[in-house]
Amino acid sequence: MTQKLHISLVVPVFNEFESIPELAEWVHRVCTAEKLHYELLFVDDGSTDSSWEVISQLANKYPQVQGLRLNRNYGKSAALQVGFEAAQGEVVITMDADLQDSPDEIPTLYRGIMENGHDMISGWKKERHDPISKTIPSKFFNFVTRKISGIRLHDFNCGLKAYRKQVVKQIKVYGEMHRYIPVMVKAAGFTNIGEQVVKHYPRKYGSTKFGLERFLNGFLDLLSITFVIRFSKKPMHFFGLLGTLSFLFGFMFTLKILWDKVDSIYFSGVPLKREVTEQPLFFLALVAVLVGVQLFLAGFLAELWATRNNQSSDYVIAEKTHATH
Repeated sequence: MTQKLHISLVVPVFNEFESIPELAEWVHRVCTAEKLHYELLFVDDGSTDSSWEVISQLANKYPQVQGLRLNRNYGKSAALQVGFEAAQGEVVITMDADLQDSPDEIPTLYRGIMENGHDMISGWKKERHDPISKTIPSKFFNFVTRKISGIRLHDFNCGLKAYRKQVVKQIKVYGEMHRYIPVMVKAAGFTNIGEQVVKHYPRKYGSTKFGLERFLNGFLDLLSITFVIRFSKKPMHFFGLLGTLSFLFGFMFTLKILWDKVDSIYFSGVPLKREVTEQPLFFLALVAVLVGVQLFLAGFLAELWATRNNQSSDYVIAEKTHATH
């Protein structure tokens, strides 16, 4: 009889040949001691060092290890998505390959999903061993993300996370959106999101891949995913509203310009200082009307596209009734 697979560990790898043997041994030791049946999925995201050769050797040493190699460097989000698609365990746990995440947290994360009913548990590196150039921007980033998303997590970008299998099969991670997986999970209807304080180790090998551009791009990604989540199914609510407001704004100014012209001719007899087409207000009204019409049409076309491409797989049936008679 095939043993039930308790855990799938998804580990993105990019030039981490020094750390992954120690990580594989550590994971094996913890899961064996806890009698947890697991698979360890190393996703090589186009490494240029000997990471793939090391993964291949580990796959021969440990039956639980499986390597997936991407043909080039796509980024962490792509590596996670590939791992999610391949994962078969009841609980899917992600961690970084640099040994800063502790495999000792695996049993607690597993029990948190299976016994406490969480859809997702996000790690919280309460005590961090990172330079201040990384910790200060991270705190600010997490504060803004909490306010925008409404999800009460201290550390959105912690690589150590656990998910119920159904969750990772539903979400799609792309671009650089791995920072906002909790936001995706909530948007997919899995709202039972927990948090667990996890141990964070100093970097043992290599150097951090964090840079200022990742911090700046993170906020652009947050705006992007917030927009997509809120309006991907109802784009007319965004474009239509802006278009209507712009059109009404322009239309009201147009009426004012026409009234001033009529008043000067038929009522007051006072000629206008400038002709209608010479007034800045005329051009402002014209632009507002045109922009309003374009936004409304954009919303209408987007609504048609969203309706045409709406798939039943976008929705999850959480439970079904069963007849008792």
